[in-house]
Formats: sequence, structure tokens, C-alpha cells
Amino acid sequence: MPKKDLANDETTIEKLTHLGRKLKNQLYDADSENLTIETKVRSKSNVEYDEEDGRLELGDSFSQRKFLNISHARKFMQTTLVASKAKELVENGRTASIREVYYQLKHTVPGLDENTFEDQDESNNVVVDIETATGAIREDLHLFAEPKGRLFGPIKINDSGDTIDGMSMGSAGMAIPSIVDHLEFEENNADFILVVETSAMVNRLVEEDFHEEQNAIIIGTGGQPARGARRLINMMHNELDLPVYVFTDGDPWGYYIYSVLKSGSMSLAFQSDRLATPDAKLIGMTMEDIETYDLHHVTEDLKGKPKGSGGPTKDFKRIHDVMDYEWMKNDDWQNQLQKMLDMGVRVEQQALAAQSLEFVANEYLPNKIENEEFLD
Repeated sequence: MPKKDLANDETTIEKLTHLGRKLKNQLYDADSENLTIETKVRSKSNVEYDEEDGRLELGDSFSQRKFLNISHARKFMQTTLVASKAKELVENGRTASIREVYYQLKHTVPGLDENTFEDQDESNNVVVDIETATGAIREDLHLFAEPKGRLFGPIKINDSGDTIDGMSMGSAGMAIPSIVDHLEFEENNADFILVVETSAMVNRLVEEDFHEEQNAIIIGTGGQPARGARRLINMMHNELDLPVYVFTDGDPWGYYIYSVLKSGSMSLAFQSDRLATPDAKLIGMTMEDIETYDLHHVTEDLKGKPKGSGGPTKDFKRIHDVMDYEWMKNDDWQNQLQKMLDMGVRVEQQALAAQSLEFVANEYLPNKIENEEFLD
């Protein structure tokens, strides 16, 4: 991969240097009793929903990580290690995957039976801590994750000088990279963006030429959308003024995917302005679809058991979790989730194949779009 100089490199180095300089100043300050790093609290207690903007944001609570506190020392050490590695990457114009960084920094501390990191989750969490401590996002830190998500449709995208035609990417589509801010939209003939939860449904729609017939950009997320896909959807919506329709399974997990795309996630609430798309609407699947399209024989029972009845609560717990989200408390969503509880079933996107393989591309989605049958 060629070296990369990003627009924010100078600012990012200043932020990381400032973090290191604060520690150095504490070290030489005779009045300072401990080395301390402050990061914003990323738990639910510090996440707020901005009703006017329609997205989550992080509050003002901070947590402190102290070098001489035995319960903080490990995280303190990990934070300085990752911050130092990120500064090295930015200064040298190199990028690295978060997995590469994990392996580069994982070692046993000399003289101790202690590893710097036990697994990648530890280093991933520290990367997010550094983002909130410095205000430099992961992409600015030259760190990326594995590509996840696919794009098809009538749009041409410039990626570092190369033009990618979304209509000429075969059956695999354009792989959505982890870092997308450098992408430029050269040409767009699409009328809307359709975000699709499952890879199987993306394959079905592409095989039926839905993107050609409907002038649609299809974004397949392969389950919970990665940051790159969420950022790309946010960019295309804002820069190209394209409506965004989200097509998920009719279950609490699919509705949570919609919630994250629309309002943001609690763990990345500090980036909601970049990752959330508050204007996004859910096009399906809904509980009403079961009746409208005679899908009773292809539904599945909710997994788990209601709270208090014994056993794992699975779908039931997730439904109540989503119902409790402030941003999902409008009547339409509460009715939708209550109906799921009352019916005791879930319905997958692929259940539409019970009508015919072509039904979803030729009737279900076009009819919903024409009649503006959305959940917002």
C-alpha cells in the first residue's frame, strides 16, 4: 500500500504530541502526585440523544486513568503504547490495520509475567479511548479495519486517482474500505440508496438487476454495518442528497441495525455526526408484511423466553432493549415492537422468496418506495 498523507495529519500529530506533553509535564511537576490520562466516558450513562439533530452524542463526563493506581496501570500503559504507535504511523505516512497494531504492540513486559495485550479487543478499546481523549478519529490515526460491506449501482467513485464504476463490479461489487473519507463521487445517476442487512439478499437483488432497474445504489452491510459503510452512507446522503432506505430482517437485531445507521451507536456516540444518517427510513421487514404478503407460514418463533419465565431471554430482551431507546419511543416503533411480542414471531428478508425469487425486486421494494411505506 502506498504511503498516505491525509489532510488532518498535521493536526493529528499536534493532538498526539499534546497528549504526550501533558504526561511529560506531570512527570516533571513536583506537585503532581500521579500521571493521569483523561478520556470521555463511553458508557450508556454518558450518552445523550439530541432530538433536534436526531442522533446520539457523548456527554461531558470524563474518566481518569492513573499510572500509580493498580487497577488503572495496565490500561494506562496500553494507552501510551497505542498513542505512540499511532504517532509513528502518521509521521511516517503509513497506515496499519488495527490487528497489525495489536500484534506489533503485543509482548511480555520485561521482568514481569505480564503481557501488554491479551487479545485484540483490548487494543481496539484503547484505540477508541485515544479517539475520545484527543479528538482525532481512527482514520486520522492511520488505523483501519478489514473492509466490510459491498456497493453496487449507478455511481462512479474516485479512489486515490482510480475511478471505480459501481455498475461494472461484477457479482462481488465494490468492497467498502475501512477509511472512505478520501473517496470522491465523480458521477451519480442514482435516485436513492438501499442499505441491505444480509449478503444473501444483496445477491438476490443484484441477480434481479434491481440497481439497474430502480437506479439504486445498493449497500450490503453483511450484518451490523462497519464504520466504513456507515461513513460512506452518511457521505453519499449528505453530498449527493440521496434518500436512504434500510432493508433488514423483521427482528430486534435488524431493527437495532437500523437504529445504529439512523441515530448512531452508544460506543461511537462521539462520531455520530460522521456516522449516523438521521433521515434514513426502514423499508422492511415489518410485522404488517406478514399479513399483507401472506407470510404466516414462513415466520419463525422468537428465540429465547420472556423475562421471568426461565432460560435465556435472547430476542425478548433485545426487543425490550430497543423499545427503551429514547430515539425509538415514537408510536410507530413502539407499536411495531409490541406487535412482534404479541405475535411471538420474527420474519427474515428471505421469507419473501415464498412468493417467488423475483418478488422482492419486482414488487415488494418498488411498491413500498412508490407508496412511501416506511417506518421512521
